Amino acid sequence: MEMEQQDVKADRLERPDPLLDSEREMIQDTWAKVYQNCDDAGVAILIRLFVNFPSSKQYFSQFKQVEDPEELEKSAQLRKHARRVMNAINTLVENLHDGEKVVSVLKLVGKAHALRHKVEPVYFKILSGVILEVLGEDFSDHFTPEVVGAWTKLLDAIYWHVVGVYEET
Repeated sequence: MEMEQQDVKADRLERPDPLLDSEREMIQDTWAKVYQNCDDAGVAILIRLFVNFPSSKQYFSQFKQVEDPEELEKSAQLRKHARRVMNAINTLVENLHDGEKVVSVLKLVGKAHALRHKVEPVYFKILSGVILEVLGEDFSDHFTPEVVGAWTKLLDAIYWHVVGVYEET
């Protein structure tokens, strides 16, 4: 735990580079394709998170005891949370041109996860990796190395902002 907090502080020191206009455009273009199937993509992301990082289920009382991925996939609560995650990402992607809006959304998400849900910030980093992995597989035609680089930059920025909210609260 102490080591994780030091890692978080070390990560915090380096603010990610801002997105270039071309990167914003790549993110928005690929997200438009992903968001057409947002329910399926969101469920796939959460199931991958829970299967590969079972400790992440500790924050979900509704299905933390569920081991079978097929049973998880049928969970109404999981689908509902997947929709919330995808809608939050959608709000961020739609507002990439508006830094204030992005920061305000991330503050809300960060505060909720820090105070109400008590989620360790490292899970945002883990989730970022899972998002890239699942979208890269499911939308491989669109997730070129250049697009993955833009998404990595965005997800790093999200993590940086969320960690900042955790430090404030």
